[in-house]
Amino acid sequence: MAQDVTATPKIRSRKEGAAVPLSEADRRLLNLMQGSFPLVPRPYAAVAAEAGIAEEQVLADLERLLHDRIIRQITPIYDTRALGYDSMLVAAKVDPEHPWRAAKIINSHPGVSHNYLRNHEFNMWFTLAVEEDSALGLQGTLDVLQELTGAESIRQLPTLKLFKIRMDLEMEGDTKALASAGVAEAPPELDKQEFDEFDRAVIRATQGDLPVTPEPWAPAAAELGVTPEELLAHLEGMQERGLLRRVAAILFHRRAGFSANGMGVWQVPEDRILELGPRMAAFRGISHCYQRPTYQDWPYQIFTMAHGRSKEECDAILDAIAAEFPEIEDRATLYSSTEFKKIRLLYFTDDFRAWEREHAGAA
Repeated sequence: MAQDVTATPKIRSRKEGAAVPLSEADRRLLNLMQGSFPLVPRPYAAVAAEAGIAEEQVLADLERLLHDRIIRQITPIYDTRALGYDSMLVAAKVDPEHPWRAAKIINSHPGVSHNYLRNHEFNMWFTLAVEEDSALGLQGTLDVLQELTGAESIRQLPTLKLFKIRMDLEMEGDTKALASAGVAEAPPELDKQEFDEFDRAVIRATQGDLPVTPEPWAPAAAELGVTPEELLAHLEGMQERGLLRRVAAILFHRRAGFSANGMGVWQVPEDRILELGPRMAAFRGISHCYQRPTYQDWPYQIFTMAHGRSKEECDAILDAIAAEFPEIEDRATLYSSTEFKKIRLLYFTDDFRAWEREHAGAA
């Protein structure tokens, strides 16, 4: 059965929220940019061909969508754990009257990519990553953050099993489409992969914003002293090795019309987790699906992130999952009321060691 959670913060339930009106052509382009961005010298021309419009129009439309804060950035998406970083989801109980104070401290860590206020006793939820050779490690970093924030309690929720990670917003799908199940796919490999100094150099040169120009890979190739074709061939190899997941447009959810996100958590029979996890992940409105550890005060093993144009649409997605799997014993939905931080991590920078020196005296 669904469990009610104490709603302390205000939940966004407006249908449009901060959404900006988009044309059908915009929605089509955004779908292509989230999922079909190819590793070729002129990728925008390839997207234009698939969309049936001119390359110049694609470039102009993308510049407008970036300017209007519909697209957050166009960027390579590298795999944190394949690169040897330790990471986990963290739930914390912070002062509900002054959450921004704790958020500012948590956000200062360069390995915090997402941080949300949610409607639960554990009210601050953030993702944390640390480098492989971190002096503090995950536990030491969490200890420092708990001391600095005064958090009453912290729950570590590392990924035990990944069933899905694919943040594509279905710009052209309606509620029925988002609440429908697709084909369950095998999850990607999460273990650390082998990489060398040139891989590191490629990541440093390409991470961040990809230029919206006819040949966007040319500047990074010049920095690396290779041709764009050689760079792209190397990126293809990194993709085959699991270091690079894909290149894609990352959207401002609410500006793109998806004003709500609900974290559906599920208490699943232990002997059914590996069976039901992939099937729950297959629902089109679900972007992330994981198995995580349980605690005495947290009995939910499977987490599913639903994104919708309203709270009601998220509910429809999660209700459809519940209807599909009546054997699930208990569930709850945690909605975010405030987005404190959402970025792509930058890898192999000096920021991690600088934070540890400043906040923990680590060498």
